[in-house]
Amino acid sequence: MKISSIVCEYNPFHNGHLYHILETRKNGATHIIAVMSGNFVQRGDVAVLDKFTRAELAVKSGVDLVVELPVAYCLSSAEIFARGAVYLLDSLGVVDEISFGSECGNVDRLISAMNKADEVAESTVMRELMGAGMTYPRALSTVLDAETAELIAEPNNILAVEYLKALKYFDSAIKPFTVKRAGASHDSMNISEGFASASYIRVHIKSADNFVPEIWADALKNDIALLKRLERLILYKVRTVSDEELSAVNDISGGLIQRIYGNNADSLENLLESVKTKCFTMARIKRVLLSMLIGITKNDISILPPYVRVLAFNEKGREILAFAKKSKKIPVGTSLAKLGRLNADAQRYAEIESTATDIYSLAFENILQANTDYTRKIKETK
Repeated sequence: MKISSIVCEYNPFHNGHLYHILETRKNGATHIIAVMSGNFVQRGDVAVLDKFTRAELAVKSGVDLVVELPVAYCLSSAEIFARGAVYLLDSLGVVDEISFGSECGNVDRLISAMNKADEVAESTVMRELMGAGMTYPRALSTVLDAETAELIAEPNNILAVEYLKALKYFDSAIKPFTVKRAGASHDSMNISEGFASASYIRVHIKSADNFVPEIWADALKNDIALLKRLERLILYKVRTVSDEELSAVNDISGGLIQRIYGNNADSLENLLESVKTKCFTMARIKRVLLSMLIGITKNDISILPPYVRVLAFNEKGREILAFAKKSKKIPVGTSLAKLGRLNADAQRYAEIESTATDIYSLAFENILQANTDYTRKIKETK
């Protein structure tokens, strides 16, 4: 048995994701675990399909077990996102490998880039550049040598480096394996070699049949979630949030507090444009706004995920869970209600997750029922 793992969002799952799974199998994986973002994703958006649907379709598309990355980690920086995912995998105690896509396709080069970035991360020059208004990624690329800066400028390489950093942080025995990204680049609006990016597919979601497996194409023809439908909720929260409450929001800083607090924007688009500066990426602003809406605080990110929540599994996934029983470091389960009763941290995380899902349910044209996080029954996917 060789258990590999993939950190994903599948928003939506496309042919590039299928290629990644197949290459991971070719590398010897007999079982594959996916750590998947739930109903909100790291780009600061809603997932087009709900997490239960995406998890079941992911199992039907080649993975064996899907576990949820808590929403507090989904709506965080790439570093925190990766750290939460790797912690969950390491906590299972049975994962042999983490498989991730990258533009460079070479683990040794990625490790070298990680080490060089670590060397300058806390330097005086970095602090000065960031103090002058540069974002962390831009400051880092300014300080590093040209070759390394070019490598970490690529979005999949950035996440790959963060997975490697997380493995090092937890002193994990999980081995890294990378698959060179094929076809269209991340966020590309072009089609290449029969592949399209998830960004392209989201824009052309009703006509993306050639770029996603058939079962996903069918699902995407149904009602999908849109961030725009949460506009009034977000504007309401901006208009009523207290300074104290806003200051506690995850990943917010003084500059962002000043630009959000008391903002009188009359649309989500105007709000985002009025808050955006060269210091803050649009993805970070959207993550902060969603964290504010859900109620995710800085303190919530100081808590490592207190449990592993299973969203979907097949027969091989059941084998992974049985194997993990003897070596898991944190509780594993399918019922959020039961997991939330474990301790105070688990209760807090369960409440955040349920709140996030209830808010997410309003992002559909036909509003979904509330409280599904606590009532959903998870059964083996055939």
